[in-house]
Parts: sequence; structure tokens; C-alpha cells
Amino acid sequence: MTLTDTELIELRDTVRYLKDRQEILDVIARQSRGNDRHDAELTSSCFWPDGADEHGQAVTSGAQWGETANVWHSAGYIAHNHNLTNHLCEVDGDTAHAETYVIGTMKPQAASGRARFTAGRYIDRLEKRDGEWRILFRRTIIEMDLEGDSPWPNGDLPLAFPKGVWEGADLAYTRPLEIDSPTPRWDGTTR
Repeated sequence: MTLTDTELIELRDTVRYLKDRQEILDVIARQSRGNDRHDAELTSSCFWPDGADEHGQAVTSGAQWGETANVWHSAGYIAHNHNLTNHLCEVDGDTAHAETYVIGTMKPQAASGRARFTAGRYIDRLEKRDGEWRILFRRTIIEMDLEGDSPWPNGDLPLAFPKGVWEGADLAYTRPLEIDSPTPRWDGTTR
């Protein structure tokens, strides 16, 4: 079977589109990972230097967003996860607009036995420069914020699991990962 020139062009364009979509989703996921691991360098590297992030009334340069997010998260929480769900993306050449739903779960420092659940969306404008996609502008929309009882990490269940660690010491950064890679546990031990 041989492809016609038209079919080859269509195939090339489809592969380029799918590659762009995956790279865009990857940069959005890396930004969330950077937030959750307090990896300021990773978080900021997902933004173009002339970019910006809007969270509520605060607009922060992309270059400073990692440090700012770390300060905010450290001040209020002992643990948090930004879980990405639905992702829509429109690619137009080297510009893209994405809408990514996010569910944030947070364990407040000052409220033992409580947890916070925040749902919203990231509205992003991304640009591809020199073959690399990054966020140019992000505006965060919050649609609900709930707080309620949460016994974690009390009880037997948490003691059996590794604990997430900030600033590059997390198990996710371990290379090569081994089944017996030492990791902090919720009971305060490392094993």
C-alpha cells in the first residue's frame, strides 16, 4: 500500500496535532506536579518568562509563580494534591487555548482532623516557541470550595503508605525506582 501525497500531508498534520496536544497536557501536568512537590523550578519552568498566573486577586509573573505557590501552600497546608481531570484544547499553529478541570484536595495546618476540597478550572493560553510549549497566561476559576472532617493521617491505613515529600525528596523523583527505595511514612519512619 502506498500513500498519496495528500494522505501523507494529512497524516503529518494529524501527528503534529496529536503531538502538540500531548505536549500541552504534559506541561499542564508538570506544573501541577511542581506545585504539589514544592518544586519551584519545575513549576516556573512551565511558564514563559513573560507569562503570568492569576489566582484570585493575585497576578504573579510566570518566573515567580513557583516560589509564590510554595509560600502560599506552605503557609496553609501540610499536604495538597492538584488533580487534573477534563482537558479541552484548541491548537492554532503555535498558540493554544486550554481548559483543564482541577480538583484540589488540601490538609490544612491549623485544622487537625479537617480537609479541604476545591474544584475549578485552569484557563490557559499557551505558546510554542522554538519547538517547546509553555503557558503564557493562566487564569484560575474556582467553582466550589468545601471543608469537612478528615481523620487522615490518623488510624492504621495511612501508616502503611509512603508520605508525599516536598522539595525534591519525594519518591516520584527516585531514579531508578526500586521496590525497596527508602521513603518517609506517615508514622514518622523511613523504610
